[in-house]
Amino acid sequence: MTQRASYLAVQIAILAAILTGWEIASRSGAVNAMLLPPFSEVATQMGRMLVSARFLENLGVTALEVVLASAIVAPIGVLIGLVLAESPYLGAAYRPFFFFLTGVPKSIFLPIFILIFGIGISQKVAFGVFQAVFVLVIATMTAASSVAPELVRLAKVSGATRWQIYREIYWPAMLPIVIEGMRLGVIFNITGVIFAEMSVSRAGIGALVAEWGRNFEIANLIGGILITALLCIAINESLRWYELRVGKWRQ
Repeated sequence: MTQRASYLAVQIAILAAILTGWEIASRSGAVNAMLLPPFSEVATQMGRMLVSARFLENLGVTALEVVLASAIVAPIGVLIGLVLAESPYLGAAYRPFFFFLTGVPKSIFLPIFILIFGIGISQKVAFGVFQAVFVLVIATMTAASSVAPELVRLAKVSGATRWQIYREIYWPAMLPIVIEGMRLGVIFNITGVIFAEMSVSRAGIGALVAEWGRNFEIANLIGGILITALLCIAINESLRWYELRVGKWRQ
């Protein structure tokens, strides 16, 4: 058995133990089944959700908001990070603000976004961008700083244009770190979109989760959370695979 297969077997065993313990604890009365329904009941609800037109429609709304936010934040985050890394003056002036705001919980700014954008799709997209942009900017600054200065000097001496330097030296060296930042940024983006939907929205996974919580539909609530978590894991692992692929030359 290969090392990867061994790790996978251990992970599956741990997951099976957790789910079995969950089922037994709920069925035996060790925990209140109204607060934690048996996993089998939750799994049944998850199956119903995946063929429910209402759930799929709301999932599509959230997916659209996340995709739009990602499409906006990717070029903005990379451009700002590159400018701050390349300009000593701008970097020294503005870099501390990005580090400071990265550590501030973004949820406290949500009322401002509601006042500015209302409660429509633009507000969720804008808040998703706001959640993710700081991670991507910092990742891009780190990636640009990792480029060997001697390679850039050699390219300039050889007569390379600025565009050629970015394309042939900066981008290949930066791409693995930028993808890593994008991977983390997507998770923050999804978190921001769903949080905004839970606060003020009539559509989206966040709105459904908030509704199930208010109505004490615990099986639906946990099932919706698990489906969302599984989708986030799938997105994260897909980007991780691409990150490892483009960064294979660094190993």
